[in-house]
Amino acid sequence: MVETDPGPKKPHNCDVKIDHQLNGPGSKTTELGISPLKSPTKFDPEKGGHTEKADFEKAIELAHYGRFHYLLLAVCGLVSTSEEMDVISMSFILPSAQCDLDLTTQTKGWLNSIIFIGMMVGAYAWGSVADTLGRKRVLIAISIINALAIVASSFSQNYELFMLFRFMNGAALGGSGPVIWSYFAEFQPKKKRGAMLSFMAAFWTLGNLFVAGLAWVIIPSEIGVQSGAFIYNSWRIFLLVMSLPSFIVAALLFLLPESPKFLISTGRHEDALEVFKGIYMMNTGRSKEEYPVKQLLVEEPMHPKQEKQIEAKEPKSKLRRMLSDIVEHSKQLFVPPILKFTTISITINFTFHIGYYGLMMWFPEMFNRFDEWSRTHDNAEADICQVTAYVTQYGTHSAEAHCDSHINSDVFMESLITVAAAIPSNIFAVLGMDRLGRKFFLVFATFSAGTCSAAMYFVYNKTNNLIVSAIFSSVISCGNASLDCLITEVFPTNLRATGVAVSMVAARLGGIIGNVVIATLLDTYCPAPTFIVAVLLASGGLMCLFLPNTTRQALQ
Repeated sequence: MVETDPGPKKPHNCDVKIDHQLNGPGSKTTELGISPLKSPTKFDPEKGGHTEKADFEKAIELAHYGRFHYLLLAVCGLVSTSEEMDVISMSFILPSAQCDLDLTTQTKGWLNSIIFIGMMVGAYAWGSVADTLGRKRVLIAISIINALAIVASSFSQNYELFMLFRFMNGAALGGSGPVIWSYFAEFQPKKKRGAMLSFMAAFWTLGNLFVAGLAWVIIPSEIGVQSGAFIYNSWRIFLLVMSLPSFIVAALLFLLPESPKFLISTGRHEDALEVFKGIYMMNTGRSKEEYPVKQLLVEEPMHPKQEKQIEAKEPKSKLRRMLSDIVEHSKQLFVPPILKFTTISITINFTFHIGYYGLMMWFPEMFNRFDEWSRTHDNAEADICQVTAYVTQYGTHSAEAHCDSHINSDVFMESLITVAAAIPSNIFAVLGMDRLGRKFFLVFATFSAGTCSAAMYFVYNKTNNLIVSAIFSSVISCGNASLDCLITEVFPTNLRATGVAVSMVAARLGGIIGNVVIATLLDTYCPAPTFIVAVLLASGGLMCLFLPNTTRQALQ
């Protein structure tokens, strides 16, 4: 670490506290290319307003915790809510859109998956750009593009055009996850980071609740217009409503500053200090001049010659510099010691999201199938395979059946109950994440969710199916919060958005494979999907034991 404004060394008439020990050769700090920290000067208000020299963690603590962080949580939480609403909305649209778009079980699987394909492309691209240009500007661009793509998809009149706009929706949405988590984490002091990241993860549950509630109100209402071949019915209006949070988010993000951690990592120390002062003023109601930190201690690169070489090449275009940075960030993720973190985070995200999206996206469809069986068989008992066989061979999904897009209101009620079941587990995660740790929650959640997945094969009526689905939703949501915390914290600042983005690419790939495989096997070899998901969830969760402990640790 070096000071942002080093001057002649003079004795200070104040207490000095050594907050960081010097690391010897072979330490994690040295491995990551960061030199030891110099000792920050401790600020004592009783002794007067001495100049405070602080690193990031000390600076954010001295800015206090208050109104700014609650505004930040609200805006970032709305970004997370918007992302989940856009992804999960398709699972409610499919049963209603099957007649308009002439959908089969396989095309439904691809419609569920196309947004993840777009997100795979977008996650890496946007994450890399955010590590170069900054978090805030990228988030604003993502929100606007995302909203416009959703609006366009609601007007699409055929399957192919709808797929195209859903892909564009996913490409924009793909950057939202890795960038917003990096952005939010980089404003949090280490003592509160786990709880607040878990709190933000709870907004995913809020997004699920909004989607289920709005779907229940809008889709069965049969509102809309039809003029010749043009149809704009209730499920399209529902999709249009899904675009509103993204428009709102784009406007609200202008109220927030750039991440101070990002500004420090890119050498904009004065800008970072101004951000800290602004946070201090909003949290305390005092003047910016009263903020005790006057100089920031920043990380000194271990290879200054490389920096000079980069500076010598400044005349090349901004686009070329940006692309060069993206390539460099990507390379660093796949060399030791970061390679280990990258490999494990990719594996965990892939296996976890096969289960999370693979099953969650199909819950409304399965509720609809159980509801059809119950109505036609007077609530007779049957397992999931018997129900599927009846629906696909003799029911509404058979080749001879007339297409029926009507959905019983019980299906929406069951979907709402399932997503609401995640509320208690999210509260538990917020309260316990910094006490019990990220790894505890992730292992507990993946094993519990895996057990629920296997149990789905043994349910014999719609009530059993609802109970197991609700428990699955609850524990998988808890695991999602811990996974988001762990993956966000394990990468260093200059690689965080790119690292999380690469992990998200693996997550989206898991979502794609989960949806396509379940769509294929559900109607052809019914027992397989639930047991495949169970094994992948349990084995993937154990991988987190090989990652370092990040609970209450300073961000790298």
